Amino acid sequence: MDVVSDAIAAVRIGQPSSNRVRVSGSWCTRLAPYAGAGFHVVLKGDCWLLPDGGAPVSLRTGDAVLLPHGTGHVLADSPADASAVEHAVPFERRLEEGWPHQPQAAYGEVEMLCGKYRLDRSRAHPLMTELPTVVHLPNRVGSHPELRAAIDLLGRELDAQQPGSCIAVPSLLDLLLVYMIRSWMAESAAGAWPAVLTDPVTTAALRALHSDPAASWTNDSLAAEAGVSRPTLARRFTGLVGRPPMAYLTWWRLTLAATLLRDTEEPLSAIARRVGYGTPYALSHAFKREFGATPGRYRAETAERSKA
Repeated sequence: MDVVSDAIAAVRIGQPSSNRVRVSGSWCTRLAPYAGAGFHVVLKGDCWLLPDGGAPVSLRTGDAVLLPHGTGHVLADSPADASAVEHAVPFERRLEEGWPHQPQAAYGEVEMLCGKYRLDRSRAHPLMTELPTVVHLPNRVGSHPELRAAIDLLGRELDAQQPGSCIAVPSLLDLLLVYMIRSWMAESAAGAWPAVLTDPVTTAALRALHSDPAASWTNDSLAAEAGVSRPTLARRFTGLVGRPPMAYLTWWRLTLAATLLRDTEEPLSAIARRVGYGTPYALSHAFKREFGATPGRYRAETAERSKA
């Protein structure tokens, strides 16, 4: 396992949803704040994204944009003034009533893929919480070839509507999320986690903890796994991650337990063994301290939320 995969898997719920949109002429639509992450891929044409409280972002053909914290925003043919934004048509209403399409209009046609990822923020990994309000990934020649390939595949899959597309499209959307986060990490100069995952000592320690969280890790055994002394590991890991190695391990074990409670029907005894707790009681005590609810109550509440 790797940290990025685990960080995404811990918060992602169900399958992403998406809508393909074709619009031309003058238009302006609003997407309300969402308890998840929103994304847009511009397949054709140019438009603008206006995030709540943020500066307008120009989007061009091939651009991808991720709103990892579900920030409300407006999509429009131009960087509209405050009055136009205030009267923007809700996105859901546009889906029901149709989009303005004026083939002979002065404004060119725009084609987009707009969608959402459902996320459970109660256990968000710090890598995910560190993402900025808007992750804009422009289409530049030679940059992020995996992301570009995923966008091309999405466009072709949506165009062709071939057998199996009901499986292919959600899988490609999941891949898109991974590539958008990976691309942000490659470009980010300010975030802590891009630095964490380029530090060989911290990366080795994190890989060990995520690969086998149930192991009887100690600071000495983890330092040996990373090939450094215990003081060196403590200094490097704590300075970059923001918490000592054993504190991170405890947090990750409980986060993993919460994910298993949400996504599986395994009994608490089996989950306790998988995350490194000797007894269900020990896990239950630690879990309630971290999440404010017993494992049983947490499982019931997340099951109810998933039905909403």
